[in-house]
Amino acid sequence: MRYNRASKALVLSAALALTLSACGSGGGNEASPSGGGGDATKVISANTTEPESGLLPADTNEVGGGRVMDLIFTGLVSYGADGKPVNELAESIETTDAQNYTIKIKAGQKFSNGEAVTAKSFVDAWNFGAAAKNAQKNSYFFESIKGYDKVSAEGATVDTMEGLKVVDDTTFTVELGRKESDFPLRLGYTAFFPLPEAAFADPKAFGQNPAGNGPYKLAENGWQHNEQIQLVPNPDYSGPRKPTNGGVNFKIYSTTEAAYQDLLSDNLDVLDQIPPSSLQNFAEELEGRSVNQPYAGNATLTISDYLPQFAGEAGKLRRQAISMSIDRQQIIDKIYFGNKKIATDFTSPVIDGFSDAIPGNEVLKFDAAKAQELWKQADEIKAWDDSKPFTIAYNVDGAGNKEYVEAAVNQIKNTLGINAEPKPYATFKELREAVNKKEMTGAHRTGWQADYPSLYNFLGPLYGTGAGSNDGNYSSKEFDAKIAEGLSATSVEEGNKIFNESQEILLKDLPVIPLWYQAAQGGWSKNVDNVQFGWNGVPLYYAVTAK
Repeated sequence: MRYNRASKALVLSAALALTLSACGSGGGNEASPSGGGGDATKVISANTTEPESGLLPADTNEVGGGRVMDLIFTGLVSYGADGKPVNELAESIETTDAQNYTIKIKAGQKFSNGEAVTAKSFVDAWNFGAAAKNAQKNSYFFESIKGYDKVSAEGATVDTMEGLKVVDDTTFTVELGRKESDFPLRLGYTAFFPLPEAAFADPKAFGQNPAGNGPYKLAENGWQHNEQIQLVPNPDYSGPRKPTNGGVNFKIYSTTEAAYQDLLSDNLDVLDQIPPSSLQNFAEELEGRSVNQPYAGNATLTISDYLPQFAGEAGKLRRQAISMSIDRQQIIDKIYFGNKKIATDFTSPVIDGFSDAIPGNEVLKFDAAKAQELWKQADEIKAWDDSKPFTIAYNVDGAGNKEYVEAAVNQIKNTLGINAEPKPYATFKELREAVNKKEMTGAHRTGWQADYPSLYNFLGPLYGTGAGSNDGNYSSKEFDAKIAEGLSATSVEEGNKIFNESQEILLKDLPVIPLWYQAAQGGWSKNVDNVQFGWNGVPLYYAVTAK
């Protein structure tokens, strides 16, 4: 869900020895904006959307919940503004073979309810997240761990993965089912956060009022649904992301236009996404209080495999035709005023290993004549039923969704001569609920904000068979095998080569249609200083200072 460039610090050496030494607060300072001062007691305000579900680490995989989770919890590592891992609770993470890891955590840490954070807090949380009976959306993040298949199977009676072992209060071991080249890079992601014992007694209630261990904690009655989420500094936090303000008040907006107007009038302090209607002038309107930088994210359209008209060989041809009927540059120029870059793959240019020359990516270029030819070939296999429109679903509360979806629909309609129309949902939450219930009647807008700095994170979680963020139900044995091959590589660089080969398969099947790479276009009010956006496009809220 949620970085500038992948870290070299975690690349396995020739001897396959890896150690993350404790970085202390110095590592955090390197990742934070320079400066300081300000009133450390003042609360800052920021925009967000209503989280899709309760605030549980293994059940949060969208940005509304993610913004909050990254502040009220912390894991073994966090990611600095440049995407480099910084130790949080980890004293060390060691392996000699990329399959067996010994993890030591810092002593004396506790959750905001007073419970101690121990090795067991991690092992129990990971087992809970993986178990099928708990139906956590991020469960697939644990599939690397030995025994995951036994706890994740339908009707599983085993609750714990054999690859996790508590050694003592500050040490646990992880055995993977196979060597995986980027496992250490993942450990700052939400799914790998620890949980206190209180979470397991009543997970649903805990998710509404979680006790975390991060730089902030939820204020009393802090989550007022569809209105705001109020966070206050956690006095027990001693990691590298120490708050420099008196708290963060996340205001829940139905539109980014409304949020932007509040920003202009200094009624909102930090906005992480400028609406398209203001992209042309926001830098001038905010007078030096804005940012425009690429981040590890992309925008796509997903066409689900369960739609009969997009099945088989005819379905592949139709996906290619739709992709080539979209003039991405025209949309970028007219709606985003040139502030995006056309996608040439399924990942992001800010991730190490990215390539813009993957064979087959010509299918992502606008070519009306070729699109019409492909559509005709599909019709020869199976005639298109035009009695129902081809739809693109989107959420109204997201910046620019309405504008670009309407533009794409018109281009598809004009190029292919089919009945097509947009399908709006009022909120992101409502759209996600419909997607998860498999209620799509056509395409739906999607995108990915990196969870951790790795090419794999843009591929396995979205297109692997049965993966938790595989919205379109895509399944390819060839792709799954290639991804597994990349994970078993002995270095990140070698793994990246293989991951890019896996994209050649995706470019033929097009489980999603890549549109463009994202950039963080945000701004801040006159009331705050030291605003910096991280490699995933998320502001470093803890470092923002109030005047």
